[in-house]
Amino acid sequence: MERGPGRGHRAVPHTADVRIEAWAPDREGCVAEAVSAMVETFADTAGAGEGAEATFDVPAGDDGDLLVAVLDEVIFRLETEGVLPVSTDVTASPGAGLRVRWRVVAADAAEPGGAVPKAVSLHGLRFGRDEAGWSCAVTLDV
Repeated sequence: MERGPGRGHRAVPHTADVRIEAWAPDREGCVAEAVSAMVETFADTAGAGEGAEATFDVPAGDDGDLLVAVLDEVIFRLETEGVLPVSTDVTASPGAGLRVRWRVVAADAAEPGGAVPKAVSLHGLRFGRDEAGWSCAVTLDV
């Protein structure tokens, strides 16, 4: 996967669903970038405001499972609370899990921009270290 230095993310062409890629120097930064990539596939949050803080913990698990759990939480909160993250900070928590801090806004404050993901696919999931840091690729079912 070609990528720029530091942190970043992008959507890549995929047949029927949406595929995102993200990268960062560390695991936690890569997860945060994946959240941004996911949200940008279906909403423009630039003018949505600063939002309120929301925090949750993801229990220890395989790195791929941690990534999927965080992305699933985006879908869950959108469906149950009607909110979207406008910024994401991820840190390691005791016991090898993750602590996720979001600034969330009401979904209707964002401009719609694509199909909303219904699920995170495990097919083709990739998350791990490489020569430049951490990277992931995830398919979102829309």
